[in-house]
Amino acid sequence: MKTKLLILVLLSCLTLSFTSCNESKAQQVQTVEIITVADMEEALKADDVQVIDVRTKREFASGHIAAAKNIVYQGDNWDSQVASLDKDKPVYVYCAKGGRSAKCAMILQEAGFTKIFDLDGGVTKWVNEGKPVE
Repeated sequence: MKTKLLILVLLSCLTLSFTSCNESKAQQVQTVEIITVADMEEALKADDVQVIDVRTKREFASGHIAAAKNIVYQGDNWDSQVASLDKDKPVYVYCAKGGRSAKCAMILQEAGFTKIFDLDGGVTKWVNEGKPVE
């Protein structure tokens, strides 16, 4: 009887240990990927790409990547505009240099987006590498 109880306790501990390990690995999976200007340029070749410029309206008006939609970080209608995006499609996000877009990428991740790409160096690096803006 003691042997059966001991085996049952050991199996329970092993099961709990395995489950905890799997949950930790799942939590470590990153859905935000930092991409280069070249990666962004390649992504823009796809139809119906979701690109978000999270800078202010004034910054956006001064020059933005052609396919970008302006959704201002911490703007009044952030939630409703993000809700209009498809969570199952990749979303590309950028700002001036990368600070705001990193914060927005985490917000998008928490909102359930599964594939988020953040442009390294933002539109500043895009322009410095000779890429066009509108």
